[in-house]
Amino acid sequence: MKNSLTFTPLFLAITATITPLAQAADTTPTDGFVEGSHLTINTRNYYMNRDRRDIHTDDSKEWGQGFIGTFESGYTQGTVGFGLDLNAMLGLKLDGGGGTDGSSILPYGSGNGKAPGSFSTAGGTLKMRAFDTELKAGDLFLNNPVIAGGMTRMLPQTFRGVSLTNHSFDGWMIEGGQASFTKLYNQSGHRRIGTSYGALPASADSQHLDWAGVSFSGITGLTSNLYASELKDVWHQYYYDLEYTYALNDLVSLTPGLHYYHTQDTGQSLLGDIDNNTYSLHFTVGVGNHSVTATYQRVNGNTPFDYIAQGDSIYLDNSQQYSDFNGPNERSWKLKYAYDFAGLGVPGLTSAVSYISGKTDLTKVDPNSRGYSSWYSADGKDAKHWERDIDLKYVVQGGKAKDLSMRLQWATNRGSNGYSAVDRDVDEYRVIVDYPINVF
Repeated sequence: MKNSLTFTPLFLAITATITPLAQAADTTPTDGFVEGSHLTINTRNYYMNRDRRDIHTDDSKEWGQGFIGTFESGYTQGTVGFGLDLNAMLGLKLDGGGGTDGSSILPYGSGNGKAPGSFSTAGGTLKMRAFDTELKAGDLFLNNPVIAGGMTRMLPQTFRGVSLTNHSFDGWMIEGGQASFTKLYNQSGHRRIGTSYGALPASADSQHLDWAGVSFSGITGLTSNLYASELKDVWHQYYYDLEYTYALNDLVSLTPGLHYYHTQDTGQSLLGDIDNNTYSLHFTVGVGNHSVTATYQRVNGNTPFDYIAQGDSIYLDNSQQYSDFNGPNERSWKLKYAYDFAGLGVPGLTSAVSYISGKTDLTKVDPNSRGYSSWYSADGKDAKHWERDIDLKYVVQGGKAKDLSMRLQWATNRGSNGYSAVDRDVDEYRVIVDYPINVF
């Protein structure tokens, strides 16, 4: 058990915004509550097929149609403005018979392996803006390195809580907040926040997650982020990244960068002991419409690098379509080639091909760990796996179908030397069609 922080991430974020709020010039928005409002409807058609290659069981094959309606108001006039955001989501099953559930785009069936025909949810957010500071309370769409809603399925993940954001200084963004519940991307109701790889005790939940962070983009080509979070009674997690793009000329650019996480158990340590340092390094060479990226990623710790359940808060270079390459003590490397077909006169068409190889030691995992004992394997001293990803996407550039996008993804993951203790050989196919409609 570790001592909790004296100053929580939420406290630090509020403190950091007090001075900018007091010193900021009057930047009251000109648009009013109605004039600044807009409504969008995004339709997402999603097919996923997980073909399990090494076991005799039904594959997960599901096809669905999602609708996401988002209303965002402007702010009332005055130094302090108030507003309201609303969202409604509906997921419909188009195909998926008995024994085919589990693709993750639809809810799990009730014992028959058949997903229900539909699921839906709705939510709202009250917001207040004063000068360059915005406060929101309600259902939040979050996207940062320590708490990010999953956006890679038919419907998005949301969180219920409060957030505070400040943009007083050019090139800087300060934010913080607290979330107590989440709406998973394939569920209708809300639940406490869990983790992607740890198994929390059946009778225990983390009550909330606090976070605070700062982002910098004030120098051309340079970006950097620093974040801290506390998942109560589970972990403290800290994150830092740095990336710089240097243009040699109009054709060639070089982009080195790094991502780093430190995770430490705290409070009641509901997942057991955690002392994990994980980092990834990348280097990209861009030549015209071509780019080649080489990455190296390493997990230092006898537990996997973990993050929020169903979320996207894994800002590591080797987190792929199927595998995150985040096993205990795992080392992995990746080579990726990407091409923008605008160079051949087809703007909007992009492609990428990548190959990743990883090696991990599963014998060092504590078989009595509260949350990660399932990762232990006596045969996993040199457990290995690899993944090959192919990604093709086209976005319509103009006309009535402007912004309509079609995406094809194919991932192949294979393991050996005891890796089957934690995962299986899989071919995963995704076909995604998005069409955003701006109503007003």
